[in-house]
Amino acid sequence: MTDLIRGGMDGGKQELKLSICIATYNRGAFIAETLDSILIQMQPGVELIVLDGASPDDTQVVIKGYQSRFPFIQYYRESVNSGVDRDYDKAVSYAKGDFCWLMTDDDLLRPGAISRVMDNLSVETDLIIVNSEVKNADFTKLLNDRFLKFNSDKEYFPIDGERLFIETAQYLTFIGGVVIRRILWLERDRKSFYDTLFIHVGVIFQHSLANRTLVLSEPLITIRYGNAMWSSRGFEIWMFKWPELVWSFCGFSEYSKSQICPREPWMRLKDLVLYRAIGGYGMSECQSFLEARTNRFKLCLYKAIAIFPASIINLFACLYCALINRKARSGLYDLARSRHATWGSRLLGKLFL
Repeated sequence: MTDLIRGGMDGGKQELKLSICIATYNRGAFIAETLDSILIQMQPGVELIVLDGASPDDTQVVIKGYQSRFPFIQYYRESVNSGVDRDYDKAVSYAKGDFCWLMTDDDLLRPGAISRVMDNLSVETDLIIVNSEVKNADFTKLLNDRFLKFNSDKEYFPIDGERLFIETAQYLTFIGGVVIRRILWLERDRKSFYDTLFIHVGVIFQHSLANRTLVLSEPLITIRYGNAMWSSRGFEIWMFKWPELVWSFCGFSEYSKSQICPREPWMRLKDLVLYRAIGGYGMSECQSFLEARTNRFKLCLYKAIAIFPASIINLFACLYCALINRKARSGLYDLARSRHATWGSRLLGKLFL
């Protein structure tokens, strides 16, 4: 395998069609599995770029070990961490392929994924969206066999921009599913989307795409669910950052945006209850994010939720996911792993996951 890869990368003998771009931070314990799933599939016309955002753990040691065996791996280490958006932008700037796959640093490519994507790269295509399956953090349980519920590949053309937004934007919160034409990325505004945590969504939806978007319905990525670096910031991200980004796009109707998320999801009591159950919402979040945004009456309700015993809410939420909404496997997984989970919650997780 190594000889084939070196031949494909050596001296420009093969036109580079695809750059797999990984931005990583503190993933020394996980990135080896990710690299293994990629390297075994490498072929001529593909390059691999890893940009390390100044990880203080052993990420550098792990990647240097891989470079000793696979010298074609392009490894760039930043002196300071500048955030995931800037790091992916820098990784794309180093790329030479016609398309860039914005791969994550702890998930896995399924066998045949690179060949499947390579077979669908074309001059008529601006964007390929790669579907995923979802497993738990150690890959022992399948939580969702197909994130996008498409039974066959799907095409969108410039006239279909609104439909593309409605049907794929929520999935595209996962950056690993994005394979984008490099020149399109470089020609579009990126700086406006720094620190949103979703620069790729901003690049894709700031204007209509000029060419085809293709969704590959077969899951080609296995997501390691529950391992996101931003889990501790979940309330801020999903209640504020993500809705603010979605509702900032001027090219879509209010109806379309509402299909992705409410403009102010933090006003929905059921969302606050859920975040209380999983440990993402308490008095500190209430004071930091809600106090200045609402009136006294509503604030009293929000504070009541923030101080209500989270373990009780957690147990009832687990019962709901286990017995009523059986499709909410990811929700049950989050609840059963919460610091507020009771023995009953954990038992329900074992029985129904």
